[in-house]
Amino acid sequence: MRARHRPWTVRPGDAESLLAEARKALFVMVGFLAILWIIQLANAADHYQLTMNYGIRPHDVRSLPDIVVAPFLHVSWTHIESNSGPLFIFGFLAAYRGVVRFLGLTGLAILVSGFAAWLFGAANTIGVGASGVVFGYLGYILVRGFFDRRGIDILLGLVMALCFAYQFTVLLPHNGIGWQAHIGGLAAGLVGGWIFRDRTAADRSAAAADSTTTAQAAAGSTPAAAQATGAAVTGTHSGPRAELHRQLDGLGI
Repeated sequence: MRARHRPWTVRPGDAESLLAEARKALFVMVGFLAILWIIQLANAADHYQLTMNYGIRPHDVRSLPDIVVAPFLHVSWTHIESNSGPLFIFGFLAAYRGVVRFLGLTGLAILVSGFAAWLFGAANTIGVGASGVVFGYLGYILVRGFFDRRGIDILLGLVMALCFAYQFTVLLPHNGIGWQAHIGGLAAGLVGGWIFRDRTAADRSAAAADSTTTAQAAAGSTPAAAQATGAAVTGTHSGPRAELHRQLDGLGI
């Protein structure tokens, strides 16, 4: 049977790929944060009427479309400041492997975290903020390396988990904190690691492993095959049934 094990190694092209994609990821996250802060300026100037009108109201069917808008709104300058740092760091690390996958992950985190806030949030509250998306990026970073079989991404996930371990404390119920959205975002990021895994790299690794195994198997069977062929060529038959034996040999029987 062919072995399908793929080695967990740091590929030689990882460093070059990281540098090539880092600039794109940087521009994407700078643009993302610029949008958030521009909206915050308009929201604060209007005494946070955008937050009041477009925040998520749990269990209110009319508020379901607000799931898409709420991550771009905040309740204060302190709120957006506390989200901006982790959002930039985690977003950058989530985006440097590909902007298209990053956008898909962002959409998934927005929908799942927002729906979790709408479904499990306390009544008579309004939920806004990008923290659910932040946890979506964090969850993705934690598992991406395992799904893509990239050693550098596994290392990055471990470093981020250690450096930002305090972030996990807000996954527990707290008054005034949308922990439901945090848990929903984290779950979306973990699932997103599998949905948006690098299938091309995995297929190449599997094909290379299959080719190597097949070549080794062929090399191992060569002496036996040669011996069998030699026996068929050099073998002779005599007697009244010699012709029958030769015909059977020709048929491989």
